[in-house]
Amino acid sequence: MTLSALVVVHNEEERLAACLEKLGFADELVVVLDKCTDGSREIALRFTDAAHLVEGSWDLEGPRRNTGIAACSGDWIVEVDADEHVPSALGAEIRRVAETSDADYHEILVDNYIGARLVRWGWGASFGKAAYPGLFRKGAKTWGPQRVHPSLAWRGRDGGKAVKGATLAHRLDHFVDRDISDMIRRLDRYATLRAADLRDSGEVGSLANNLRRLVSRFFKCYVRRKGYREGGWGLLIALCAGLFPLLAYLKASLEEG
Repeated sequence: MTLSALVVVHNEEERLAACLEKLGFADELVVVLDKCTDGSREIALRFTDAAHLVEGSWDLEGPRRNTGIAACSGDWIVEVDADEHVPSALGAEIRRVAETSDADYHEILVDNYIGARLVRWGWGASFGKAAYPGLFRKGAKTWGPQRVHPSLAWRGRDGGKAVKGATLAHRLDHFVDRDISDMIRRLDRYATLRAADLRDSGEVGSLANNLRRLVSRFFKCYVRRKGYREGGWGLLIALCAGLFPLLAYLKASLEEG
């Protein structure tokens, strides 16, 4: 069994080293550099060689991630972002699971931080992740052709859907936002990208449907996912999760692409 670690980045010189230095448990490290104009390339070369750098320019999130997956040679791949850290206990568990698992992918639990504060409850509804299928066999996972939150297609050893594995016990550290302003900027960025995807699809949706989604997504994050346990932070997450599809719809229908 061989294990590849994959990181896809765009101008992440401020936090890339802290991410890459925690991936030494993998047999190879592949870094995709998307339109990088800062020092990300030089930082990546401190942890891997030029043969494991993939440089290019992508407008869609899915294809750039698929390019990175294709560049990995390992039997298994663990996919992380530059704002994520793999603690040593999780790294050891990833190796152990990859060496023994009969499944095609495994979910990794996520601890999300806003600044220095751990905010564990309330994430989801396309505005944050409490877990994600980050450990998978080569060839099992394909990202869809979208700019933000690409869809996923799975291929299992049975030729149909993948055999899902158990969720790993240890958690990934995700430094998702620096502060409230950063959270709001992320909401605007996500909505802008989603609006472009909606225009491309030709199915922008309706105001009534997205108003309903505002309510249902708020309820999902604040109540069902217990965002209320985080006080004001949980309220902010639920509001952003509810507003995301509505803002995307308004941008797609009112603004020119």
